[in-house]
Amino acid sequence: MNLSLSRHGGYALLIMSLVLAVVALACLGAAVVWGNSARMRYTLVGELETAVRAAANSQDSFVGLQLAQMGFRKEVHNAFLYLFLAIGFGAWAVWGAGSAWALAVLTLPVALFSISWFRTAAREVTLTRQRLTIERRAEEALEQENLAPKAWAGRLAPDELPDLTGYEVGRVYQAGSGLMAGDFFDVFRVSPNRVAAVIGDVAGKGIESSITAFQAKYLLRVFLRQFRDPAQALQELNEQMSNTSRTEEFISLVVVVFDSEAGTLRFSSAGHPAALVFHDREVLPLRSTGPLLMLDPKATYYSREMDMNLGDMVVLYTDGLAEARRGDELFGEDRIGALLRRDPTVAPDVLCKSLLEAARYFAEGPVEDDVAILAIKRN
Repeated sequence: MNLSLSRHGGYALLIMSLVLAVVALACLGAAVVWGNSARMRYTLVGELETAVRAAANSQDSFVGLQLAQMGFRKEVHNAFLYLFLAIGFGAWAVWGAGSAWALAVLTLPVALFSISWFRTAAREVTLTRQRLTIERRAEEALEQENLAPKAWAGRLAPDELPDLTGYEVGRVYQAGSGLMAGDFFDVFRVSPNRVAAVIGDVAGKGIESSITAFQAKYLLRVFLRQFRDPAQALQELNEQMSNTSRTEEFISLVVVVFDSEAGTLRFSSAGHPAALVFHDREVLPLRSTGPLLMLDPKATYYSREMDMNLGDMVVLYTDGLAEARRGDELFGEDRIGALLRRDPTVAPDVLCKSLLEAARYFAEGPVEDDVAILAIKRN
């Protein structure tokens, strides 16, 4: 009986040794797998470090590096853990339960390292999150900065215009190579039977000229509702704008007020390129009737009036159109008039786009300056 028990115990020990050997081999395999993964992760860390040095401000590269470094350390830890487990279980399988202490001795340092590394890992995660937050805020700030010119352009040259019964309006607005534009236009009703169209250009580039254009546009709205004569509105605008400290700026601007009841248009121009009107089968220029705004606070402006019949059309534009250049030659007022004369029945919106395309074709490339074009037809 003792022999049977002894034999039974021997079988049990043999089975246990075989199981421990299988576990040891499995742990060794896991150690090899984690070791290979750590090796590949180490190569990736090196590549990402190079990328971060090449693009110091790249959020994606930095975060990728942080994650790769954390992943590398975790995989090295796992590789050593399974290696030590493989050695311990192997020793246990060969030398029996008495060698189980080896498993404990080998596993304990890895466990202690895991505990000590937790703080480092948590700190790295916190720092990465903080970096992500800072980078995200910086990107949002840059996005707002990039959107600012579009927002200003929307105020200076709105996409949507009010419904103006009796008139058809076309417009084109193209900001030039600068971040902020100084060209602007406006079309609005000043009374039940009177519509005002305004186009202007502030000298200079950048935010200062855009602010000046914004001020001029909305002050002129007030003065055109206050004064029936556009010249009087320009005179008041000039006096108000000349009181600013920006003495290096000046504005060219033209105002046309259409009276559907009287069948007339009245205009006043402050040194602006001549607007063109198709009337009685002729293209007539609306020349300047006063100096540029903000040059002399006491400057005098005049207005002129003419008939505007059904089908007549007025084209207003900034100098970016007329001064589109091919070598030393300018696109010029004559070419603008020729396009209007060629098909005076064209829709205002189509005419504006045709004028811009013609200027681009003439310049053999994009028009670099700001361009604003308005066409208003009486229906």
